[in-house]
Amino acid sequence: MFRLLVIWFVVSFGFGILLVEPLNEIRLGGYKLGFWFAQQGSIFVFIALIFYFAAAMTRFEREYQEETER
Repeated sequence: MFRLLVIWFVVSFGFGILLVEPLNEIRLGGYKLGFWFAQQGSIFVFIALIFYFAAAMTRFEREYQEETER
């Protein structure tokens, strides 16, 4: 969980606010990369983290369920 929060923080705050000037020198689809991270990239990463978290919790619940049935 902590790793997921760190990734989310780095992408949303780090890329979207702190590193926006160096990232703006790179273009993605016609838009500056810093702007893209601030507007859309952090949302896409957040959604990917939600799916990863859901899959990890499902796997954890199955493993825990198997251990309690023994």
